[in-house]
Amino acid sequence: MDHILVAKNVTKTYGDYTALSNISLQIPANCIYGLLGPNGAGKTSFIRIINQITQQDSGDIWLNGEPLAPKHIATIGYLPEERGLYKSMKVGEQALYLAQLKGLSKNEAKTRLKYWFDRLNIGDWWDKKIQELSKGMAQKIQFVVTVLHQPKLLIFDEPFSGFDPINANIIKDEIIRLKENGTSIIFSTHRMESVEELCEYIALIHKSEKILDGKLSDIKKAYKNNIFNVGIQVNGEVETLMQSLKQQFNILSSDIDILENQLNFMVQLPSSSTGHILAELSKVSNINKFEETIPSANDIFIQTVNNKDNGQ
Repeated sequence: MDHILVAKNVTKTYGDYTALSNISLQIPANCIYGLLGPNGAGKTSFIRIINQITQQDSGDIWLNGEPLAPKHIATIGYLPEERGLYKSMKVGEQALYLAQLKGLSKNEAKTRLKYWFDRLNIGDWWDKKIQELSKGMAQKIQFVVTVLHQPKLLIFDEPFSGFDPINANIIKDEIIRLKENGTSIIFSTHRMESVEELCEYIALIHKSEKILDGKLSDIKKAYKNNIFNVGIQVNGEVETLMQSLKQQFNILSSDIDILENQLNFMVQLPSSSTGHILAELSKVSNINKFEETIPSANDIFIQTVNNKDNGQ
């Protein structure tokens, strides 16, 4: 597998405070990689090192197989959580200025800006000042100037902050399109629903240490706990049926859907017992639902952080 970025034993301290402790990551090329963690975990410190805003105290980072160097800044696009637009400048003037800082000629910048402004339907903002825009409108401008120079690696830190749901979906679709066109993306967020939608791989950093990383689908399989959601048609005395089930299986919760005339319950089963419970249920009722619960990214995030804090 090709990797756009590899970090090995990266450590960063600020006086007595350790922001990163021996962080090692392998970020596959042409994927959306979720960099997750609670506030203060060390995510921003790692992102700043990639962008060469600061340097690690020890450890190594490679970008596209080469040791990270100043020349790579031109191949990276960074959208920070704290936005950095000049409020008194006009949108078009500022976008041109920032594009030229990334190495584009004025003519090339104008051509690419027209494409993006038309694409996002913001062409009439050109002569507006940033201070005249809402937070979400300014965020669109920041997104455009981040991707304008067509970087190989994009780093988005809370990219949906300030967006209403409609515009958040527009930017989400653009991020997916950029990935499909070959861009590698590091995505840092606290919105776990966005992680579920976008990320193929994740790393979880907590208290300066990496505590989990890998392909999200593999991690979710590893965190399965053999809990199943079951729905059966109600036939006869429900309490008697539940008592019988509780004697044989670990029933975690149950309720009755009166409208559907269905008994729903959650049961935890050893892997070898799924056939047994299906056989028992089919004797007494029609089985309408039998689904294994897969933990969400949010469930995994909370469980892993809590386990780390409790020394597990």
